[in-house]
Amino acid sequence: MERARMLAAEQAVVGGTEGGRSPTGVPPATAVAAAPGGLAAGDGRPIPDPAVRERPVRRRFTAEYKLRMLQEADRSTGPGQLGALLRREGLYSSLLSTWRHQRDQGTLAGLSPKRRGRKANPDAPLIAENQRLMRETRRLAAKLRQAEMIIEVQKKLSEILGIPLPPPEGNGSEP
Repeated sequence: MERARMLAAEQAVVGGTEGGRSPTGVPPATAVAAAPGGLAAGDGRPIPDPAVRERPVRRRFTAEYKLRMLQEADRSTGPGQLGALLRREGLYSSLLSTWRHQRDQGTLAGLSPKRRGRKANPDAPLIAENQRLMRETRRLAAKLRQAEMIIEVQKKLSEILGIPLPPPEGNGSEP
């Protein structure tokens, strides 16, 4: 009778699965284990967040890391050592091949990560300066038109009132 009661208690903790070595897909038995970041039932490790990111994060490797991995790969001569290194670091053998090629071409500079995306236009500062000068020319042309209009109005007003205007100083006859 006592043994049957203990088996029922174990089944309640496991979640009602019968005969399975390790129950999968069974919700945790306690509220502490069910909480995000809570402890797992037996081993004390936190439960990882099962949510999948909407966009995966691309890994970036520094030149120092690449050199260190290449040195470790070159040192691993025994059977299975290179595979163990790649599994441990989560790398592919094609990455090592690419890194070796980059190392042979230009040491540390060849291993530095390349900038992704559209390349910058080398003429961008000249284009920006040209646009700035064009805006300034348009602004000054508008200001000149306004000044010429004011002068025309002043000439007409002086004709109406009969006020003689002095001759313009910059007529081009003087050196």
